[in-house]
Amino acid sequence: MTVFRGTVLDTPDDPFTGGELRSEQDAGLLVVDGVIRARGPYVEIRRDHPQEEVVDLRGGLVVPGFVDAHVHYPQVRAIGGLGLPLLDWLDRCALPEEARLADPAYAATVADEFVRSLVQAGTTTALVFGSHFASAVDALFAEATRVGLRVTSGLVVSDRILRPELLSTPQRTYDEGRVLAERWHGTGRTRYAVTPRFSLSSSDDLLDACAALGKDVPGTWFTSHLNENLAEITEVARLFSRSVDYLDTYDRHGLVSGRSVFAHNIHVRDRELSLLAAQGAGVAHCPTSNAALGSGLFPMRRHLEHGVPVALGSDVGAGTGFSLLKEGLQAYFHQQLLGPAGLPLRPAHLLHLATRAGALALGLGDQVGDLSVGMAFDAVWLRPPSGTTADLVLRHATSAEEALAKVFALGTTADTAGVWVAGERLHG
Repeated sequence: MTVFRGTVLDTPDDPFTGGELRSEQDAGLLVVDGVIRARGPYVEIRRDHPQEEVVDLRGGLVVPGFVDAHVHYPQVRAIGGLGLPLLDWLDRCALPEEARLADPAYAATVADEFVRSLVQAGTTTALVFGSHFASAVDALFAEATRVGLRVTSGLVVSDRILRPELLSTPQRTYDEGRVLAERWHGTGRTRYAVTPRFSLSSSDDLLDACAALGKDVPGTWFTSHLNENLAEITEVARLFSRSVDYLDTYDRHGLVSGRSVFAHNIHVRDRELSLLAAQGAGVAHCPTSNAALGSGLFPMRRHLEHGVPVALGSDVGAGTGFSLLKEGLQAYFHQQLLGPAGLPLRPAHLLHLATRAGALALGLGDQVGDLSVGMAFDAVWLRPPSGTTADLVLRHATSAEEALAKVFALGTTADTAGVWVAGERLHG
């Protein structure tokens, strides 16, 4: 048993529907076997448990572990390919790098870099776009398991348009995915996600194979891209002339459900929003990627008014880093730029999007996403290095909400002083 002491902030009640930021300046969290068993003022927790080890996390903020709802494992070395729209960026930056993961040794090195980068950013749970190569997906799951992260991922599949070495067939898609899912789904903290890259690169037969795999391995997740780029949407409409919109290309195959998370969804129709809400599917908003590729500004207000769950994704490597603090700040900027169509965001909204919203979108809301009694102690200690601007302004914050605002405004991965998953310290 361990008592963690510090200023604790979380959002167990959704601030988008009236909830408030929960904050305790000198809180105590009693953690037993990785689970929070008591929470309250430190003096009370210490009085009731005088013999337990105390981990003192004062001097910063303790928040739930970040949940990244969309990030590409093979693209960590492709970060920074600026000046290109989506389809050109894929051809010139992302796909050549993804092809290199055919080499198992190369893939193992990238898996180590990727998992280490997530941890350094305070990300404890992630929905990860895997690789087009089964051996590389194995390497990712193995490294995530070794380190202790919660990762949902899978084999990325396509059967047209992309480079030849990244293409598969419907049968191979099913067979390789089935082997990976049986090996990793529900093993420790890993789960399997059926992952067609996008319908632009997927035939109807391939999407049928994806649906069959999801049906035959119960409890798997589904993730893909949706409505990211206008040129992409135009080409999808041409390829799927019988579909009424982009989302319909997936829905015709039964791939839209409460275990589906779609990335981007910028240029979305009301019919699609209504269907996403009716099926309980979530959307990963990836603001730095959307800005870097010039894809557009995310209509968050329309999503939430339709009842579509929204979480944050870093979308590395089109995104500009692993930090969900940066993504939260950019999400704030995007909504400001939308003017009356935007949704004004407070610090509590940003924390919720980076933590509990992602946990709910991934079906893990009963385990992670806030620091309530009964939840796993997945946590991040944010404490900027002494003497930095972030340290200066944080020390002069006059309220918990102001402190959180300053962390999102100035925070970087350098401010991650400690990371825990299920009570086990992974960083710091």
